[in-house]
Amino acid sequence: MQSTFDERNWLGWLVKIRVIILTFLFGIELTVARLASSPLPLRSFVATMLLWYSLSLFFILLLSFWEEQRVQAVLQVVTDLALVSLVVHFTGGWDSSLNFLYPLVIIVACILLPKVWAYLTSALAFILYGCVLELNYYAMVPSFATTHPDLKSLEAIIFVNLFAYLAVAYLAGLLAAKLRQVDVQLKDTSGALESLQALHENIIQSISGGLITTDVDGHITLLNLAAKRMLGCGDELVGKAVNDLFLDSLPHVGSERAHGEVRFQPQNGFRKTFRVIVSTLSVPGASGSVYTFDDLTEIRRLEREVRIQDRLAAVGRLAAAIAHEIRNPLTSIAGSVSMLSGASEMTEEQRQLLQIVTRESERLNNIITDFLAYSRGKQYRFDKVDLVLLLNDTLTLLEHRLTGENSAIRIERRYKIREALTLADGDKIKQVFWNFSQNAIRAMNKGGTLAVSLDEIGDDWQVNFADTGHGMTPQQIEKIFEPFQSGFEGGTGLGLAIVYQIVQAHEGKVWARSRLGEGTTLVLRLRRWGVSMARPETNRGESKLLPATGLEAAPSSAVAVGGRAHG
Repeated sequence: MQSTFDERNWLGWLVKIRVIILTFLFGIELTVARLASSPLPLRSFVATMLLWYSLSLFFILLLSFWEEQRVQAVLQVVTDLALVSLVVHFTGGWDSSLNFLYPLVIIVACILLPKVWAYLTSALAFILYGCVLELNYYAMVPSFATTHPDLKSLEAIIFVNLFAYLAVAYLAGLLAAKLRQVDVQLKDTSGALESLQALHENIIQSISGGLITTDVDGHITLLNLAAKRMLGCGDELVGKAVNDLFLDSLPHVGSERAHGEVRFQPQNGFRKTFRVIVSTLSVPGASGSVYTFDDLTEIRRLEREVRIQDRLAAVGRLAAAIAHEIRNPLTSIAGSVSMLSGASEMTEEQRQLLQIVTRESERLNNIITDFLAYSRGKQYRFDKVDLVLLLNDTLTLLEHRLTGENSAIRIERRYKIREALTLADGDKIKQVFWNFSQNAIRAMNKGGTLAVSLDEIGDDWQVNFADTGHGMTPQQIEKIFEPFQSGFEGGTGLGLAIVYQIVQAHEGKVWARSRLGEGTTLVLRLRRWGVSMARPETNRGESKLLPATGLEAAPSSAVAVGGRAHG
């Protein structure tokens, strides 16, 4: 296929060169014929040149639809020899200055045809040139020469041209062979270079880590497939500044900080954390930087989960040690205050002080109650439940409460499905929904909208509680499920910690999405009923009682702070 392609190129090149040479010779001969007296038969010469032009156009058309390039090359060489003979005859035979066209045709034959054809072409050129001279010499055809050499001179001219044609065929054959050899070597080298380039490109595109190269100004020149996948972008990043991609400054070449961690915020996704290593890119004529990075988002999430588990265990141990010790004297204090409040001789100021003591005692009692609820061992009764019914029960109760309080908060139900069956403890899941709702209401103290949606995501049900409140900072989101991290006045900071504990027991996932001033979305995912679950199933419809202390490590399938939300 490559050889055919080359012959086609050479044939096209031959047609172009032929037209240029014909135009040049045509102009020269016409100029000489007008400026000097010459026996040139102008009409026959012009007719021959026009015929040659026509044949050139025919060869161009023939090349476009006929695939036999070797036959076309032979046809063109033979045609050129015949027309060169006519032109030599019309321009004076042995006096013609155009007999150099024969060697040109021989050279073309050496390039287009095998070596034997070069000698055949030179022999045919010798025969045709000899025939033209012999026919002119013996007046068998009209001669247009201005001189008339003797027979020995004629024979010398013929045999000198024979030697010249053979020499041209031999030398042109050597040069053509060298040209073909160099062409083959060039193709081999080019193929090896392309293979090497493809290998390097495949290596870059196949590595699992992200790779970005930049120029000296910090503009991106290349991204591999892993980088595009991690960033969720494509080639549209080429030409943009690499520093504009990340929320943190990138490490610099030559400084002590040649590696570090940066955060990245996709357009439609959760924030990610990358470990970036930078090195110098030096190529001939240019320079820049190479950034390689790995996705540490999951690792950092697991680290946060471990920290939460450590804190939960510490809180559990602390609760078991002091909860009862606090509640006993607190009960005595509350009882004593209640008795004092009944004394008639107390002043109004003293009564106000007793009310403060009573109120603060109740608040402290509520904290201890939540504390004990959080740390005390729990039992879960797992059964097939419908999340739609659980959501409706919770939201109906919440709507009645908001109506009674004349609240400016509006609740929207955005269910995309009518039934969402899962294996869960219905009461505990209601507690999760209620705690979600309580946090949303507290965040919207001036009114707003609580949008509750239920979607099917793969093998899971996903429930979203999205409020239009004041939102949270990344630091608050990171610690939202940790104990005693309440962002509201008077809150114990245990509501979402209990939620996290319940979701762990269900082997589900829970996380938060928020931006300051744009509201918060609390997300819960539970496995759909019928999908293979880690928890062994009982008979369909039969409830199952399982203990959970809340102080053990989370199951491997559980997602800690923010679930898949990172920062």
